[in-house]
Amino acid sequence: MTPEEAYLRFRNRYREVLYDVASESKDFDSFRDEVNRFYQEPDSKEEERWEKAVEEIRTDAVTIEKPFSDLRKEAPETRPSAMSVMRLDVDQRFQASDNVLDTFVLAKAA
Repeated sequence: MTPEEAYLRFRNRYREVLYDVASESKDFDSFRDEVNRFYQEPDSKEEERWEKAVEEIRTDAVTIEKPFSDLRKEAPETRPSAMSVMRLDVDQRFQASDNVLDTFVLAKAA
């Protein structure tokens, strides 16, 4: 599986989760609250895997292979994990500039 395929699968699965939450929500507020709960839900095993991977990259304990070695490197602290749920159907005019392309970066060694 290529990195692009893996990312596409992740995005599709994540979207399915959001659609499931939407279908089970009685209104926007309950949808927003459930998405926030889901996003903030701790997963200690995944957090440990993430921290280990960051440490391995920072200490050059692993060799980053292409295509990942070609990614721009940024300190994770400059792009903290964040998510927000906003209504887009109230008092807003949609424009093409509202669409934002995904960007990919690799954690920079500290």
